[in-house]
Amino acid sequence: MTARLADIAAQAGVSEATVSRVLNGKPGVAAATRESVLAALDVLGYERPVKLRRRSEGLVGLITPELENPIFPAFAQVIAQGLTRQGYTPVLATQTPGGSTEDELTEMLVDRGVAGIIFVSGLHADTTADTGRYERLHGQGVPFVLVNGYSAGVRAPFVSPDDRAAMRLAVTHLASLGHERIGLALGPERFVPVQRKIEGFTRTLRERFATDCAPLIQHSLYTLEGGQAATGELLARGCTAVVCASDMMALGAIRAARQRGLTVPDDVSVIGFDDSPLIAFTDPPLTTIRQPVTAMGQAAVRTLLEEIGGTPAPHTEFVFLPELVVRGSTASRRHP
Repeated sequence: MTARLADIAAQAGVSEATVSRVLNGKPGVAAATRESVLAALDVLGYERPVKLRRRSEGLVGLITPELENPIFPAFAQVIAQGLTRQGYTPVLATQTPGGSTEDELTEMLVDRGVAGIIFVSGLHADTTADTGRYERLHGQGVPFVLVNGYSAGVRAPFVSPDDRAAMRLAVTHLASLGHERIGLALGPERFVPVQRKIEGFTRTLRERFATDCAPLIQHSLYTLEGGQAATGELLARGCTAVVCASDMMALGAIRAARQRGLTVPDDVSVIGFDDSPLIAFTDPPLTTIRQPVTAMGQAAVRTLLEEIGGTPAPHTEFVFLPELVVRGSTASRRHP
């Protein structure tokens, strides 16, 4: 191995330590230096490690946390269409309960030689997760883009909706309808989009009503059942309106209101988040914050292909403005 490292280092004009870092997929090696080492492997007739073999220009991985929430198939469709139009084949990898983890899916895609990976709402959005996994991927020379959930410690382009602005839109709408006791139902606090929604919600509510926001915030799961449980708590605290962090949670909020003999929107107003497909056809049609899925998905594809093409986009966050879509689940507060 020592002789082999020495041969490769001499051919590439770099140190043996640099060759070792490249072969082991370690970060801290310039792209041009990495390419010189890999070219030296080819010239000397050594077989590249599996994870460093030439990548198929045709395959791009897309990792989503699930497909039950309709927002994720919506993202997958936009991203897949964008990749297909550019001549790439999308490879969809989805986590399932008790199934493959994000790390296992990433390894599977890298082993198959994908040209790059797009992560939607992955572990990058979890403030308690180890971001070293993305640095290792970076060290392997695999371009990637992260959607929904910014982490300053990860060197990659991010694509996100403006969660703070979303909550400002929702609270302002409900306040204009006469609601003062407005609740917020959302997922676990460790996630970046949750933290940002709380920031936007509390800032807007305090500007309007100078109120204590802590009792008006309820954490749960991003599911119909989670929205139902969270809303039950908020209604017990006197809320006349509830903003939910997903459309699925909002459907649970409507169920919670009806379980208590309340009607939506006459007794309780409900706002969702995402504007998922078919959500306009619920009963009542759901007022929601539309996440700009098409623009975000297209931006993720464009940015990744720039990375693949050797003209990296800035390692920063591209933030897209959401839109309030008013339908039938919000109405003026009914005064007792």
